[in-house]
Amino acid sequence: MQSPRTSISLREGQSAVPPPRGAAASPDLAAARSAEGLGHIGLVLRSAPAILSAAGTMKDCNNGCLEECAREARSHAVMRTLKAKDLIITPATTLKEKPDPDNVVFGTVFTDHMLTIEWSSESGWEKPHIKPFQNLSLHPGSSALHYAVELFEGLKAFRGVDNKIRLFRPSLNMDRMHRSALRATLPGFDKEELMECIQQLVKLDQEWVPYSTSASLYIRPTLIGTEPSLGVKKPTKAMIFVILSPVGPYFSKGTFKPVSLWANPKFVRAWKGGTGDCKMGGNYGSSLLAQYEALDNGCQQVLWLYGEDNQITEVGTMNLFLYWINEDGEEELATPPLDGIILPGVTRQSVLDLARKWDEFKVSERHLTMGDLTTALEQSRVKEMFGTGTACVICPVSDILYKGETLHIPCMENGPKLASRILGKLTDIQYGREESDWTIIVS
Repeated sequence: MQSPRTSISLREGQSAVPPPRGAAASPDLAAARSAEGLGHIGLVLRSAPAILSAAGTMKDCNNGCLEECAREARSHAVMRTLKAKDLIITPATTLKEKPDPDNVVFGTVFTDHMLTIEWSSESGWEKPHIKPFQNLSLHPGSSALHYAVELFEGLKAFRGVDNKIRLFRPSLNMDRMHRSALRATLPGFDKEELMECIQQLVKLDQEWVPYSTSASLYIRPTLIGTEPSLGVKKPTKAMIFVILSPVGPYFSKGTFKPVSLWANPKFVRAWKGGTGDCKMGGNYGSSLLAQYEALDNGCQQVLWLYGEDNQITEVGTMNLFLYWINEDGEEELATPPLDGIILPGVTRQSVLDLARKWDEFKVSERHLTMGDLTTALEQSRVKEMFGTGTACVICPVSDILYKGETLHIPCMENGPKLASRILGKLTDIQYGREESDWTIIVS
């Protein structure tokens, strides 16, 4: 028999997560706040010819966007109801044993607590609640179960060499989660307030952040439609929940193993006008058959192709980079552009930002085709190819099986110098070996 739980509610004016001593707000967070603009000010829609948008720019409502502006105003009104100061904390009375981070299987072990926030079109966001980790109770007709009206995010908390716990560019995850919500007709939310609630959850379960500079605590925010109806429509009920899971190193200690890829245009991950640039579960579930065909063909991951010219898009669940000498004889780091079929990865953006700051070679967001790659390989112009993502950070590519032929990528023969350099730089920042405004200190 468990003893009665104690509920703790943060009072008016009390910060859900106190700022770290001596820490300044990160530019990512500041930028997110700036981008919110008038999102934190109540917008009152009248029959005026123009209205201020959420970004603070004037919109001419005589151009047929009155309904759009009304929806935007209502969206921001709903967003203001999610407040971290209303957070309720119900501590678990029984704590679980922590696993060995070197042996834990990704996503199979969960911490003691979770965060839930319910929403309805009638009352907006309810009070955020951190509670003992438990199963969800959903109506069998919930829209997330039938029509995949849902989305998720993935970020990590790292225990640094100074024992401080850091999050890596979390505002970029919140931005992407909000964009995904709009695409899924799920409710908008205040990104800063949700991030504060997540920080409080991580702080409560901080002993689950591995004492290791090769492991971390994976954070999975999720937003689902809970409309109890079989009608295909915008849900009137929804829920955010956040769960935490300790994860070990992606590669075994002392190794940096490249992966082999299976490229076959019969499967397509995303298409123009679809949801490939959003982090939705349907994008992942529909990729499983291709992944198993890749395994059947002796490869570890899928190289996703698109279009008649077989554009190279993503690798498995990762963004893709090619380091080569391009058609003009320039040393170039290239990745496919965010044209609607590419997920805007946080690690992807970080690699671009680092490379542009170094200013040692050309950095491009451009289309790449299998024809471009095969020609470059024939002419010995390819240096490295690697995937990027939250799970692996950087993952080199060794071979591609394409049209019955194995194309060898000389990634490991070339170091891989660039992939290793980027991995070292990013992990130095994540684990506090190097100070950076890309991180937020939780505790």
